[in-house]
Amino acid sequence: MKLCRVGVAITIVGLVLLGSFASGGAAAERHFLYVAEPGIRNYVEYGGVGVLVYDMDAGYKFVRRIPTQMVPAGREPENIKGIAANARTGRLYVTTFRRVMAYDLANDKKVWEKEFDGGCDRLAVSPDGTLLYVPSFEGPHWNVLDARTGEQVARVVVNSGAHNTIYGPDGTRVYLAGLKSTTLSIADPSTHRVVGGVGPFSNVIRPFTINGSQTLCFVNVNDLLGFEVGDIKTGKKLYRVEVSGYEKGAVKRHGCPSHGIALTPDERELWLSDGHNSAVHIFDARATPPKQLATITVRDQPGWITFTLDGKQAIPSTGEIIDTATRKIVATLTDEENRMVQSEKVVEVVFAEDKVVRTGDQFGVGRRANQP
Repeated sequence: MKLCRVGVAITIVGLVLLGSFASGGAAAERHFLYVAEPGIRNYVEYGGVGVLVYDMDAGYKFVRRIPTQMVPAGREPENIKGIAANARTGRLYVTTFRRVMAYDLANDKKVWEKEFDGGCDRLAVSPDGTLLYVPSFEGPHWNVLDARTGEQVARVVVNSGAHNTIYGPDGTRVYLAGLKSTTLSIADPSTHRVVGGVGPFSNVIRPFTINGSQTLCFVNVNDLLGFEVGDIKTGKKLYRVEVSGYEKGAVKRHGCPSHGIALTPDERELWLSDGHNSAVHIFDARATPPKQLATITVRDQPGWITFTLDGKQAIPSTGEIIDTATRKIVATLTDEENRMVQSEKVVEVVFAEDKVVRTGDQFGVGRRANQP
């Protein structure tokens, strides 16, 4: 993998030499955060245009910018709608509201780019790296693409206002949320057909997440400062949880009081966005229903939350890095011009020498495979 700033090539070997080697001579792992911009609407003031790469092992130091869109003078960039990565294929995928772009993580080269009728939204990649589920831009369907080439292999019509997508950790189910539906649809990727759903919830579904065993979903819905919980196996809504002690008020974006929800990888806690109060609320996810524990104030209105693979740090879209144990802000993202960086589209990529060995997820999905 070539790591470079403008005109300067730095090989991964050089980076590895700065670190330590594991026992037996194996190269130490290096962790990087890939941040797609403009990752909040088309606001270039939060990091410009491109994919920004940060060295997580060096306090989230800015490393380089990967070019994405060529924006003609006087034109606005296309909003970034989603980001995903896969370790088996070493690919990174970025969507705008018009197109999908695929990159080789080994050299930052764009492998293919495809524009689709009906546009694109927040995509998901299969665990084996072979398929992409790409929602149309708030339209009736999801396009299923060959992840190697971008060619369409199927279309799943849901008529829900396609928006957010999570591929189940075991690869057997895909979860499809639309802006016009109170039900979370579930597709079988072996047939590309909708085989079930969870709901109805009290309002249309916005961001959501699932636990690792795919038994529970946690959803944001319009007009709720809080979240609702559904049983994936029975398809029924279980609980409605409202944030206590905080006013539900106007928000800058999304029109939704809580737009952003994530489980810690160990599934002990659930973190929730609160736009009006520029806060993140923390709940005990082991309680039934989840119990409110704490609140962290952030520098702007959060619209997304995810976690590092090890669960040690939370990453709200406001660009702070929060230590999950102490609940303290330990770093903030800035670009090469020292501008504040914010984005709702980030993903962790782990390298050992020049090989991708693990990738995170833009959604804060649980990572416990077997629930008691």
